[in-house]
Formats: sequence, structure tokens, C-alpha cells
Amino acid sequence: MLEVNIVETSKRGDGIARVKGFVIFVPNTKPGDKVKVKITKIGRTYAVAEVTQEGTQTTTQGATEGTEEETGTEEFEEESEE
Repeated sequence: MLEVNIVETSKRGDGIARVKGFVIFVPNTKPGDKVKVKITKIGRTYAVAEVTQEGTQTTTQGATEGTEEETGTEEFEEESEE
């Protein structure tokens, strides 16, 4: 499990988190959300994850275009026991 901060919204409406420059698409989230996710698909430059446990969520959606914030970098380790 990985805890991430959603920093943007994709063109399809999914939340986007970035970990060490790696893009993670998280459906049903929005910028400002902090959620625990499980990676379900890994591509060469991106991953898709599903929310496993919700953390902090925002009540209003603010503009976050151009955000370069990288969060949770120390937590980006694959867990093999699940």
C-alpha cells in the first residue's frame, strides 16, 4: 500500500499523484486528497491504482495546474505480501 497526495486531474477526470516523477492515475479522487492506494497496473511511465483507504479529502477543488509537487517519495516501495 502507498499513501499519495492527489495533485492534478487527468483529462479523463482521474486524480493524478506523482512519486519520484512517476505518474499514478487514481480514479474517484481530486486534487488535495490524500489517500492510500494499491497499484493495479504498471506501464513504462505511469501506473493505475485504486483507493484502499481514504485519508484526508478536500471539500473544494482548487486549481492545481502546473503543480510540480512530488509527494510520498520515501514510501514508493513495492510490497509483495498482499
